[in-house]
Amino acid sequence: MEAALNTTAPAQPRAATAHDTRRADFEANKLRKRLRRLVGQAIGDFSMIESGDRVMVCLSGGKDSHGLLDILLSLKDRAPLSFELIAVNLDQKQPGFPAEVLPRYLASRRVPFRIVEQDTYSVIKRVIPEGKTMCSLCSRLRRGALYRVAREIGATKIALGHHRDDILATFFLNLFFGGKLKTMPPKLVSDDGRHIVIRPLAYARERDLASYAAAMAFPIIPCNLCGEQENLQRKQVTAMLRDWEKQHPGRVETIFNALGKVVTTHLLDRTLRDFASIRATGAPVPDGDRACDEELAGTSAEIRFAASDVDRADA
Repeated sequence: MEAALNTTAPAQPRAATAHDTRRADFEANKLRKRLRRLVGQAIGDFSMIESGDRVMVCLSGGKDSHGLLDILLSLKDRAPLSFELIAVNLDQKQPGFPAEVLPRYLASRRVPFRIVEQDTYSVIKRVIPEGKTMCSLCSRLRRGALYRVAREIGATKIALGHHRDDILATFFLNLFFGGKLKTMPPKLVSDDGRHIVIRPLAYARERDLASYAAAMAFPIIPCNLCGEQENLQRKQVTAMLRDWEKQHPGRVETIFNALGKVVTTHLLDRTLRDFASIRATGAPVPDGDRACDEELAGTSAEIRFAASDVDRADA
């Protein structure tokens, strides 16, 4: 017997209502305020921007640099100090790169900008064997070009779009593959010693920046040079952090906070401490062995009280 025909019409997508629009606007505005607050906090915490600065914002066309420029523009109008912004994009001559997109967008935002054309694409494809990671060389070539432009336009600060997740991933890349406790600092002097590099998105989460880019409908330009390199170590570390956050909510936030609370006396770097000079003085010290008791750091007040009670009894 033939199967009965399904005459039920497919469900039609629900049309957006005025309530939906208001809700979306409310959420976008809330996200905008949170990102502004985090960027303002990072700028203040690390003294990134001073009065009279000419800040060169490196705009790749990705979600992060778009968000950085947009937030800095909004803060510029509200900041108690005066500073300039100029957007700079490096056209690396990748095949199919839509060269007209960013100039049109920046002109519509009335942002001073400069497009720099430099064929780093051909250099990278010539030097790096097929299938090998291109990011390191690409980053080095971009950095050299941006430093040159910063000198030409008289920029006092170079603003990059690295966010909190980039800082964490870099920490673990150095830990796992480089054997160093090191990451991207929010502010540093450039390799050539001539510029100050800042990362105003240091406190911002990548997922918030992605949501913000979608809400603001930024003209995103994907990087097609290395976008197919799925086995990059950075992507593996990023996936690890994402899994941690799903399985143990709050762990990633704790690790990030730890990067700002470094106890150098309890590491193994002999250049940070003269271990040969350590002597017992008979007086209590704040950085003694009790500072190693990580199992007490997050316990209840009752357990900490009991531990101090035992310490007093043993004294």
